Amino acid sequence: MPLNITAWALKHSYRRDISRMPVKYHGLAVFFAGIISAYYLLGIVPLIIFSPRLKSLMDNIIGHDAGLKSVLERARLVARSDVPVLILGETGSGKEVFARHIHEESRRAGQPFLKVNCGAVPPDLIDSYLFGHEKGAFTGAVEKRKGWFEAANGGTLLLDEIGELPLAAQVRFLRVLQDGSFEPVGGSGKNMRVDVRIIAATHRNLRQMVKEGEFREDLWYRISVFPIRIPPLRERLEDIGQLARFFVQRAATKFSLPEIPIRKEDIAALEKYPWPGNVREFGAVIDRAVLLGEGRRLAFADSFQELQGEQVPAEILAETTATDIFFENGDDSSEQLSEKEEMLLQAKLNFLPLDEIVRQHIEAALALTQGVIEGAGGAAVLLKINPHTLRAKMRKLGINWSKFRHFPE
Repeated sequence: MPLNITAWALKHSYRRDISRMPVKYHGLAVFFAGIISAYYLLGIVPLIIFSPRLKSLMDNIIGHDAGLKSVLERARLVARSDVPVLILGETGSGKEVFARHIHEESRRAGQPFLKVNCGAVPPDLIDSYLFGHEKGAFTGAVEKRKGWFEAANGGTLLLDEIGELPLAAQVRFLRVLQDGSFEPVGGSGKNMRVDVRIIAATHRNLRQMVKEGEFREDLWYRISVFPIRIPPLRERLEDIGQLARFFVQRAATKFSLPEIPIRKEDIAALEKYPWPGNVREFGAVIDRAVLLGEGRRLAFADSFQELQGEQVPAEILAETTATDIFFENGDDSSEQLSEKEEMLLQAKLNFLPLDEIVRQHIEAALALTQGVIEGAGGAAVLLKINPHTLRAKMRKLGINWSKFRHFPE
């Protein structure tokens, strides 16, 4: 019995993995889950081998153990239910990340998660996008189309920037929230019912919009059953160091550059900037610092000046510039790279992609044969490759044989 319970718990925990398997394999998956859990309880193997999704999504949200701890606790509480959630936060603060987290931790995890930016849809098309339309419902409606609500049936619909939703659309949206039904555009008398979890997000002050008549009061009460406010980055400076290390690692991987350790001086300088663009801006600054540093340093001063210029306080530029020079000169012997590490770093920086090496080798052969590809003295013979294969490789790599031909003057 304990094994069965453990297997059920595992299936529940890994529902996002199992839901992607064909139904006929579900029983087998639970069987192996039971075996692995039994071994785990005996301390023989780590449970992590069953699925890479063992770690909670909480671990993927930087700041889950510091500045965002209370926010994640609220997200965990509301994920259990189907009540509408309103996520409030400035631009770039991570509202979509939290919406996905709530969806992934809910019973709807294996179902669709759709994100819609209400401000990106023309007002005259919003009804069609939300509720779908029938063929011929309006000029240009050449076929029937599902709306967002129907497409998200059984799952979660994130309405981002809900404050941009036109008042007329707010009325029809309210009806869906009330009884789960709607009528497609052009579908006279055709009522459809859906089961959708609604998460709304905005950076605007909806209370103030209600007072000014720009947002319906009854809709406000409906969507704000469980509000979650994500604090801006300037209010959670304790997360700066962890965020910086994460984004530096991500950028190094993304740009195929060596990962440079971030220094305390860098973090101290980053904490002085107010980050109006929040985590989105933070990630962009780190990306530029890694790229501009070319794998030798983190060029924060250059990264700030590249976009913000004079908007950045002078002390930040001074501190990051000093940090860049300090790191380049290697004045701190404890942080200095050893000779072996320096050689390895240079080797990585000078390491050519395979295609480039092949290109250079083919071009060297063509230079020796003066552009001749096949025949006794051709490049194909030198390279010990079929001439047709060689031509295919040259086309792929963009090598022009004619530039190696030497014509008599």
